[in-house]
Amino acid sequence: MTFSKREYFDKQVEWVLERLPKKVRQLLDEIPLHVEDRPSHRMIREMEIESDEELCGCFVGVALGERYERNQQVPNTVILFRQGIYAQAVNEQGIFSQIELRRQIRMTILHELGHFHGLDEEELDQLGYG
Repeated sequence: MTFSKREYFDKQVEWVLERLPKKVRQLLDEIPLHVEDRPSHRMIREMEIESDEELCGCFVGVALGERYERNQQVPNTVILFRQGIYAQAVNEQGIFSQIELRRQIRMTILHELGHFHGLDEEELDQLGYG
């Protein structure tokens, strides 16, 4: 991924973050948000996905409801993957949409924060964040 494409993406993340509700932004003060180009080869294998473009984000850590059940050895982190989110912002005709990119960034952040709160994929789908 080119430097300019990374820079553009990161500016869009900032734009989205500024427009999230205050309580969500406050939560992100407690849970670091990292942005990476793509998931690692190890993560792709472990999650059994075929392409790095299939994954837009990931929550790493222990969900709120499991905190006292499990020893937390890894800090809670939300990771956004540029490659996967960019892929979602291109329509079937191959046309990129800034509006869709921002929507996908927002949805991915909220999706991963949902995992932090203990929601599974089915529950997130029901809420429209699948």
